Amino acid sequence: MAEVVEFRVPTGSAQTLLVWGLEPEPGLEHSLFSAFSKFGPLYSVRAHRNAAVAGPGYYAVIKFYSAGDASRAQEACNGQRLFQKSPLKVCVCTKQKGFQQQVIALNSNKCQELANHYLGFNGWSSRIITLQNVSGFDGENEELGKTLQKRSIKYLCAVEVTLPNHGVCTRGVALGEADIENGEDPLEFVTASRRVQKLAVGKALSSAFQKILLVVLENGKVAVEYSSTQEELTDSFTEEELKGLVQEKAGDGRRRHLTSRSSCGAYTHLHRHRRKYHSLVKFLLKK
Repeated sequence: MAEVVEFRVPTGSAQTLLVWGLEPEPGLEHSLFSAFSKFGPLYSVRAHRNAAVAGPGYYAVIKFYSAGDASRAQEACNGQRLFQKSPLKVCVCTKQKGFQQQVIALNSNKCQELANHYLGFNGWSSRIITLQNVSGFDGENEELGKTLQKRSIKYLCAVEVTLPNHGVCTRGVALGEADIENGEDPLEFVTASRRVQKLAVGKALSSAFQKILLVVLENGKVAVEYSSTQEELTDSFTEEELKGLVQEKAGDGRRRHLTSRSSCGAYTHLHRHRRKYHSLVKFLLKK
């Protein structure tokens, strides 16, 4: 039976194992990770001390991305000693009724780990289409013509993820921002700018992966589906239009008409896309 794996934080009870009967030892979580990652990629391994009424020892909660991997791990590890003298007890967590889990996107590092496992290191690639400074786009850094000492840095990034073996190409757009306490300190400004750029790139990469569904077949092969539950404004833009997504008006930070280069190199107004541009940027600036 095929199983769908998404680039999201696993929340299903079938993807979560409860391990108890653990003996205290240095590097317990590392030992658990080494033992259970043999069955598939893990999202997290967390070991906790038993409650006083349960007696000495530890228990652990292990989250898989795949329910199938979790089931195989439970069957193989339950009652086994693995890395300690006494056998472990392993079970799939009981489903909690009436509790709705929040859907959370994986961060970019986790997305890349999952993609490498199922698609291979050469099975996907990513590139930055544009990374632009949009600080002051909405005029928030200026008040009565005077620049505030505390500044806000914002970068808008568009990233493209390509899966050549599956003919899938997706885009993600995201905003990274941070406040600078001392806007007159050049070192703080440069450090914050680099941090915000990295944040924007990571969020955009994660956003692109959210549109990809991995369909894991019984024979271990992986198929890929493109999935988007909402209208994707970025998918209707050409690359040149994305590169010219935002341009600031010098001196006052107000919006100016968005432009991009025509085939002959001259700048032309994108009248027919202006509303979509403004809707996208306005949405990202409010996130």
